[in-house]
Amino acid sequence: MNGIATLSAKPARRFWGWGYLDDGLSAAELGHVQGLLRRLPGGLGLPVPEPREDDFTLAPPRVAAPDSLRAVLSCSRYDRLTHAYGKGFADVARMWLRQVPQAPDWVAFPRDEAQVIDVLDWASRHNVAVVPFGGGTSVVGGVEPAVGSSYAATVSLDMECFSRVLEIDRASRSARIQAGVLGPDLEAQLRPHGLTLRHYPQSFQFSTLGGWIATRAGGHYATQYTHIDDFVQSTRMISPAGLVQTRRLPGSGAGPAPDRLVIGSEGMLGVITEAWVRLQDRPRFRAAASVRFADYRAAVACARALSQSGLQPSNCRLLDAAEVAFAGVGDRKSPTLVLAFESADHPLQAWMSRALELVADHGGRFDAEEVQRSMAPVAVDAEAAHRQGSAGQWRDAFLRMPYWRDETTRHAAILDTFESAITWSGFEAFYDGVREDVGEAIRRVTGHAAVVSCRFTHVYPDGPAPYFSFAAAGSTSADLASALAMWRDIKLACNAAVVGHGGTCTHHHAVGRDHRSGYEVEVPALMRAALAGAKQVLDPHGVMNPGVLVDPCRRPVGITGATAR
Repeated sequence: MNGIATLSAKPARRFWGWGYLDDGLSAAELGHVQGLLRRLPGGLGLPVPEPREDDFTLAPPRVAAPDSLRAVLSCSRYDRLTHAYGKGFADVARMWLRQVPQAPDWVAFPRDEAQVIDVLDWASRHNVAVVPFGGGTSVVGGVEPAVGSSYAATVSLDMECFSRVLEIDRASRSARIQAGVLGPDLEAQLRPHGLTLRHYPQSFQFSTLGGWIATRAGGHYATQYTHIDDFVQSTRMISPAGLVQTRRLPGSGAGPAPDRLVIGSEGMLGVITEAWVRLQDRPRFRAAASVRFADYRAAVACARALSQSGLQPSNCRLLDAAEVAFAGVGDRKSPTLVLAFESADHPLQAWMSRALELVADHGGRFDAEEVQRSMAPVAVDAEAAHRQGSAGQWRDAFLRMPYWRDETTRHAAILDTFESAITWSGFEAFYDGVREDVGEAIRRVTGHAAVVSCRFTHVYPDGPAPYFSFAAAGSTSADLASALAMWRDIKLACNAAVVGHGGTCTHHHAVGRDHRSGYEVEVPALMRAALAGAKQVLDPHGVMNPGVLVDPCRRPVGITGATAR
């Protein structure tokens, strides 16, 4: 592994940014990103040199590894750096700044459930905080060991060895899958059976099934199957207090669903080791269209009509004019709807024809020949539907955006996103209010204006999930440290804006540490206390991922949020 000292068997990744060591921007991408940077008001300095391992001096582990765990515990610099942060703006900025004051003392690579139990037992006995780690793609401070001063040490528990599809029930179209499997490996193991999960978050290449479940991740489908929740049939979680195994059923009315406590628990209750998930036959039919609108409100009304039509498009993502310009999609000025259908069972002409009638009713314009080409031939991999026209342009920009962010960060520019969900009746005021509040916060903090763009990632019959992006110059001196401080203020303003205008603090990025200020407004205090009570039962010593969702009982508080980072 390029001479890197590690217990990991995975290809070496950039500990300081997105992707594998040999990944990078193409010349065309670099030109596009540099064009974005030149359009930002304010000064941009020379890029910070790429971090290297020997730029970092890490303190030695604060506790000794027990003999029984030496085979699974690593304190190599690479492993500790790779597990020190997630992949959000603040994480990347601190890596570029060579600031890693809280690297995990140890990184554990358990190979089976017995070793997971041994790690949790050791941690509980010796006051060691445990941070479960899947692919490390959190953008909300969900996997960093920022646990406060009351713990003797921290261990990042990496689930990479739990990477197999264990059992397939073809009749029920479901599978038992280990939680540490990466998205591409999961799909590769299902493909010979003609099955697929079809859950594709932006982080698909580097994130895991267990991570999706723990964070209630959103995936491929814009309607119907929008969250990993829709695919989970049962879960298996090891908590410090014991095993929690839920029964595998298509549905149940037996009280509050135990799986609902595990899904979205963000590692604060235990370690998810496997799950039964609902699968689908691989799609054979597809249809896609890129629709341009002259008026954004008409485009929003069209998206609402589609979401309430019962047609259930697989893709129904609306990009406002600023988002189209930012991503370089289509004519770079017209609000654009990326629309698609897919099926393993039937051709889709009827579905697409009815959808395009709704599009026409709202003034949308599309290329009929492009639509026709997308529906032929039959038995083509449905992924091809996302590689044509404006839809393909947006998809490529979407998947490559984390690499763009790495480049803009090294220039002390703040490129970030935040997302929410709101009812249709509340969306217009929400859209205007959030953009105004966040834009004003950026002007106040940086001294310069910033464009705040928006797209819908998912749409429901009762409302959309708007996803906002913004880019701003960090400061006139282009100092990365000052840009990081500015980001903290902007992030708190984003949290306040989305919950203040009636939305959720997060639709699919999870709460982590960065969204705590919004979460504590959104979720009633009594329910947060009930969750803390559940944690006390499952994690009596409070060692599991302290700082996400709620603080452990009888521990010092004040260890959470963007301001703590």
